[in-house]
Amino acid sequence: MGNIISILIQLVSGGLGGLGAGKVAPKLSLGKVGDVIAGIVGGGLGGQLLSLLGIGAAGAGTLDLASILTSILGGGVGGGVLMAIVAAVKKLLVKK
Repeated sequence: MGNIISILIQLVSGGLGGLGAGKVAPKLSLGKVGDVIAGIVGGGLGGQLLSLLGIGAAGAGTLDLASILTSILGGGVGGGVLMAIVAAVKKLLVKK
C-alpha cells in the first residue's frame, strides 16, 4: 500500500514540477497541459530512479517521512527536468 501511495505522490509532485518549470522558463513551456503531462511522466521516472538507487524508503513499501519527502523531491525534480528536456527537443525539431 505504501508503494502505491509513493507512486501517486511522485506523479502528483511531478505534474506540479512540470507546471512549475513551465512557469519559471516560459520559453520552454509546452502549455499547461503539456507541462503537466511531461511532469507526470518525469515524476514517475525520477521517483523510481531514486528508489532504484536506494535513496529513501519508497521501494521498501513503507510510508514514513523520508519516503514521502523522497517521493516529492524525486517526482518534482524529475517532472521539471523531463518537461525542460521535452521542450528543448521540441524547439530543436521545429527549427529544422
